[in-house]
Amino acid sequence: MTTKSIFYQCRIAPLKPFVLFAAFAAFLIASTASAQQTNPLASDPRAAQAGGVIFRGQCATCHGADAKGLSSIDAPDLTLMWTQPGMSEDRVFTRIQAGVPGSIMPPHNYPDTEIWMLVSYLRSVAVTGSIEEFTGDENSGARLFTAHCSECHRAGISGGSLGPNLELITLRRSQAALRSSVREPSSSISRGYKPIILSTSSAPNVSGIIKGEDAFSIQILDSNQRLRGFVKSDLLSQDRDIDSLMPAFTEEQLSDSQLDDILSYLHQQR
Repeated sequence: MTTKSIFYQCRIAPLKPFVLFAAFAAFLIASTASAQQTNPLASDPRAAQAGGVIFRGQCATCHGADAKGLSSIDAPDLTLMWTQPGMSEDRVFTRIQAGVPGSIMPPHNYPDTEIWMLVSYLRSVAVTGSIEEFTGDENSGARLFTAHCSECHRAGISGGSLGPNLELITLRRSQAALRSSVREPSSSISRGYKPIILSTSSAPNVSGIIKGEDAFSIQILDSNQRLRGFVKSDLLSQDRDIDSLMPAFTEEQLSDSQLDDILSYLHQQR
């Protein structure tokens, strides 16, 4: 028995309401203009629920059951998709239907109804970013960012690469989450920035972040921001169970008001 047949057997009974809803949704979509610009199912919460069923059955293999992607393959975190400038529901519809040329994302010939359900689901799990008012001083924040953050992070065209680019960070993270990442950076480490310490006979205790890995080799960006490659058979040790390379900033090092200034500066960058 194939995985697909098992999936459909498990879903037959629960999907009866889904089938009825799909029929109604198909009628609704058929009655709208063919060049649809917005999701005709956006106001119905059942569309997101049905889209979640489709997503977990058809898309989770690459994008994960939570839509945040898988670290083992080059599939993006779809919860961040709506933070991209100019992203809209019809563009998401087109990406699902036509695929993304030059990537592993293929085109899909799902009925329009099911694609709009997927759009509804992706909208329901999308990150909302910072919606609170920013009260800090942007000019002070720019100076503080240069002094404390720019060695490892960039906001725009200048800065380091050891940490994530923060130019659009307030679109993706709330202010509370951003404050937590400054005070406790090891509590949540982004994919692509996992720390490691490697040792070889000629290079002991090389710290950095993992940028690529396969069965035989590993590539890291070291703490001096140099891209380096190692053959795994040459490694004497590798330690992955370590804290983030970003230091934890206490209130004595960076006050709450100074942190507000930095966040206001970053919000201005987007």
